[in-house]
Amino acid sequence: MDNVCEEAVFSNLFRTHSKTVYNYIYYKFGNQEKAYDAVQEAFVKLWENCAKVSPDKAKSYVYTVANNLYLNVIKAEKVRLKYAGRQKNTSYESPEFLMEEKEYKEKLDRALDSLPENQRTTFLLNRIDGKKYAEIAEMEGVSVKAIEKRMHLALKALRAQIDGI
Repeated sequence: MDNVCEEAVFSNLFRTHSKTVYNYIYYKFGNQEKAYDAVQEAFVKLWENCAKVSPDKAKSYVYTVANNLYLNVIKAEKVRLKYAGRQKNTSYESPEFLMEEKEYKEKLDRALDSLPENQRTTFLLNRIDGKKYAEIAEMEGVSVKAIEKRMHLALKALRAQIDGI
């Protein structure tokens, strides 16, 4: 039987799940460094407890540990969601177009920031990462119906705040 303490099994778990766990935590933290730290710490804890965690429970274990680390940090500070990877726009668009685009992005940022954390996380996991409702439900430890409701409420709130969505 496979064992998480075997380096090959652990490495495979890390390769398979670390990016998604990172994105999941990043959407909650809004901070790349904290998300990276939470993922690293979660996998360290998995390694430290490898004898106690079966390979089929490892994914859930890492999500739970990373989420708990997030909850511990969030108690100490309020975090605002920020986006990574914003690059300078070097297109040949008109100044009016660029101004409208900037205003739209700012409006979208404000609208996303105003969403409750669970709705924002669900929305970003679905629309940015392409996660299915069932996958998000598993990550969050809730039913698919709960995810559907979160998504519905998120879209309703975003539509109310932004024309054209």
